[in-house]
Amino acid sequence: MTVPTDGYPRPVPLRPHLRQVPQPQQLPATWVPAFGSVTTSMPTASSDTAAADRLRRHLRSALAVEIPEQVQAEQRRAGATVTWAARRDLARAVLDEAVRVHNEHELMANHALVGHDVEQRVITEVLDEMFGMAGLQPLLDDPDVETVNANRFDRVFVQYADGRRAQVAPIAASDRELTDLVRMLAARASQERRFDHGSPAVSVQLPGGERLFAVMGLTADGVTSLSVRRHGYLTVTLPELRVRGTVDAGLREFLRALVRARKNVLITGGTGAGKTTMLRALAAEMDPMERIVTVEDAFELGLETDPEIHADVTALQARDPNVEGVGAVSQAELVRWGLRMSPDRVIVGEIRGPEVVAMCNAMSQGCDGSMATLHASSSQVAFTRLAAYAAQGVERLPLEATTLLVAGAVHFVVHLTRGHDRATRVVSSVREVVGADGPTVVSNEIYRPGSDRRARPVAGALRTETLDDLAAAGFDPAVLERPEGWWPQ
Repeated sequence: MTVPTDGYPRPVPLRPHLRQVPQPQQLPATWVPAFGSVTTSMPTASSDTAAADRLRRHLRSALAVEIPEQVQAEQRRAGATVTWAARRDLARAVLDEAVRVHNEHELMANHALVGHDVEQRVITEVLDEMFGMAGLQPLLDDPDVETVNANRFDRVFVQYADGRRAQVAPIAASDRELTDLVRMLAARASQERRFDHGSPAVSVQLPGGERLFAVMGLTADGVTSLSVRRHGYLTVTLPELRVRGTVDAGLREFLRALVRARKNVLITGGTGAGKTTMLRALAAEMDPMERIVTVEDAFELGLETDPEIHADVTALQARDPNVEGVGAVSQAELVRWGLRMSPDRVIVGEIRGPEVVAMCNAMSQGCDGSMATLHASSSQVAFTRLAAYAAQGVERLPLEATTLLVAGAVHFVVHLTRGHDRATRVVSSVREVVGADGPTVVSNEIYRPGSDRRARPVAGALRTETLDDLAAAGFDPAVLERPEGWWPQ
């Protein structure tokens, strides 16, 4: 893989015995943090730094004054709302003129002008502040970057799609400017979200579909820290997952039959295991005209974005309380509200708390074929996690009641993990829920992991009545009679 440079420092592989963390003076002089002013530790002459700062301040002021007027004038002329792309074009024209005026003032004040390269870089940075994601933009422009973790503004690490990890340059000039960046992104979200000491955590979906989570004042050194996760496939199908090595031909047919037979499915796995991608692939097997209600803490699934695959979708997002501490809407409440919207299926992006009770009620009260994801280290551990979350609900269900609720709602648990290459996500286990025995959910492992972590069918593990349901949905039972599975050899 070729990592784009564009003046951005090449990543430094994190090898515990050889790691060399670049100090600020080692970074190229051409790189300037994309959000805010240049740090004084950069090896740039102080006069050049001051000149670039003056230019940046002037351009920001020009945009603040000119853009609202330009947009209003364009709307009056065209009689329509100015698109985001058109606003950026207007801003570029404003900045070009502002640079000319600024340079004239600089010469009159006997100040040295910045070089052309620095000038163009500052223009790009100011545009990114207003229309892009500032210092995050170079990383999000790299399609191979999968995860960005900033422990602080100048301690930034990325993980690539092939599993490699690297440390990269700062994404802001200071903690304050990183905090401002997060606030800006939170303000642009579909539901504007607070990010302050009264609400020190925020989770938002970025314009490209990435998920950002940030905290402020809660880390060891009291700074802002953030994580950005990118989903490689906003639309994906089971055949595509077979090509990518997540499932084999047999699992593809088995999972397709689960959806078409309207079985309730819980998708489990660790962070970054591919749960959301699998959920999208399973949803792609539904009839395009089925009515779907999705419930998420922060928009991520995006099923409503492609009407050819899902024509009838209502996407709901939980809401935090306002500054007065009121107005919060939880995922549990959204699930209950979603049931009043005549859904054929309800999908919860991720179960994290007491919404498990409402979700199980939805699964067992007519919304057959519903789905959810859950963080769990194995398909068996999922039942313990569900019971723990149910205990947090206002219902305060005893363990035996929770077990009965889960056993009556969830039909299958599909577990994903990373393969030995740490890059490929694979289905490693599929478990059928059989019933409940006191405080224990009874289940059969239909597919269990082999030595390479990839799932293999277990002969005779699937109940006869379930096999009949799947066969009626077009499944060939002979698929389960191959103990080594259908993985490429």
